[in-house]
Amino acid sequence: MPKVGEHLNPVIENNFMYHAPKDGQPEKYEVIREKAKELAYLIEEECPNSREKSVAMTNLETAVMWANASIARN
Repeated sequence: MPKVGEHLNPVIENNFMYHAPKDGQPEKYEVIREKAKELAYLIEEECPNSREKSVAMTNLETAVMWANASIARN
Protein backbone atom coordinates (compact mmCIF):
# COMPACT_ATOMS: atom_id res chain seq x y z
CA MET A 1 0.00 0.00 0.00
CA PRO A 2 1.17 3.53 -0.66
CA LYS A 3 2.56 5.45 2.26
CA VAL A 4 0.85 8.50 3.74
CA GLY A 5 0.86 11.30 1.21
CA GLU A 6 1.35 9.01 -1.80
CA HIS A 7 -1.39 8.77 -4.41
CA LEU A 8 -3.15 5.55 -5.30
CA ASN A 9 -2.86 4.29 -8.85
CA PRO A 10 -6.42 4.15 -10.22
CA VAL A 11 -5.61 1.37 -12.71
CA ILE A 12 -4.17 -0.86 -9.98
CA GLU A 13 -7.06 -0.04 -7.68
CA ASN A 14 -9.60 -0.95 -10.39
CA ASN A 15 -7.82 -4.12 -11.53
CA PHE A 16 -7.56 -5.58 -8.03
CA MET A 17 -10.99 -4.83 -6.62
CA TYR A 18 -14.21 -6.80 -6.62
CA HIS A 19 -16.61 -5.70 -9.34
CA ALA A 20 -20.18 -6.64 -8.48
CA PRO A 21 -22.20 -7.38 -11.63
CA LYS A 22 -24.22 -4.47 -12.95
CA ASP A 23 -27.43 -4.66 -14.95
CA GLY A 24 -26.90 -6.52 -18.21
CA GLN A 25 -23.41 -7.80 -17.41
CA PRO A 26 -24.33 -11.40 -16.47
CA GLU A 27 -26.06 -11.79 -19.83
CA LYS A 28 -22.91 -10.57 -21.61
CA TYR A 29 -20.78 -13.06 -19.68
CA GLU A 30 -23.15 -15.86 -20.71
CA VAL A 31 -23.00 -14.93 -24.41
CA ILE A 32 -19.20 -14.90 -24.34
CA ARG A 33 -19.07 -18.26 -22.54
CA GLU A 34 -21.52 -19.85 -24.98
CA LYS A 35 -19.60 -18.69 -28.05
CA ALA A 36 -16.32 -19.84 -26.51
CA LYS A 37 -17.89 -23.21 -25.75
CA GLU A 38 -18.89 -23.55 -29.41
CA LEU A 39 -15.30 -22.91 -30.43
CA ALA A 40 -14.02 -25.31 -27.76
CA TYR A 41 -16.18 -28.11 -29.20
CA LEU A 42 -14.96 -27.29 -32.72
CA ILE A 43 -11.34 -27.46 -31.55
CA GLU A 44 -12.09 -30.72 -29.72
CA GLU A 45 -13.61 -32.26 -32.85
CA GLU A 46 -11.18 -31.00 -35.50
CA CYS A 47 -7.79 -30.89 -33.80
CA PRO A 48 -5.70 -33.92 -32.94
CA ASN A 49 -4.80 -34.39 -29.29
CA SER A 50 -1.54 -32.55 -28.89
CA ARG A 51 0.29 -29.93 -26.92
CA GLU A 52 -0.92 -27.37 -29.46
CA LYS A 53 -4.55 -28.35 -28.90
CA SER A 54 -4.07 -28.03 -25.15
CA VAL A 55 -2.53 -24.59 -25.60
CA ALA A 56 -5.45 -23.57 -27.83
CA MET A 57 -7.95 -24.63 -25.16
CA THR A 58 -6.00 -22.85 -22.42
CA ASN A 59 -5.84 -19.68 -24.47
CA LEU A 60 -9.55 -19.87 -25.21
CA GLU A 61 -10.22 -20.04 -21.47
CA THR A 62 -7.86 -17.10 -20.99
CA ALA A 63 -9.66 -15.11 -23.68
CA VAL A 64 -13.01 -15.67 -21.94
CA MET A 65 -11.53 -14.59 -18.63
CA TRP A 66 -10.10 -11.37 -20.07
CA ALA A 67 -13.26 -10.61 -22.05
CA ASN A 68 -15.30 -10.95 -18.86
CA ALA A 69 -12.77 -8.81 -16.98
CA SER A 70 -13.14 -6.10 -19.61
CA ILE A 71 -16.89 -6.06 -19.00
CA ALA A 72 -16.53 -6.08 -15.21
CA ARG A 73 -13.80 -3.45 -15.02
CA ASN A 74 -15.19 -1.00 -17.53
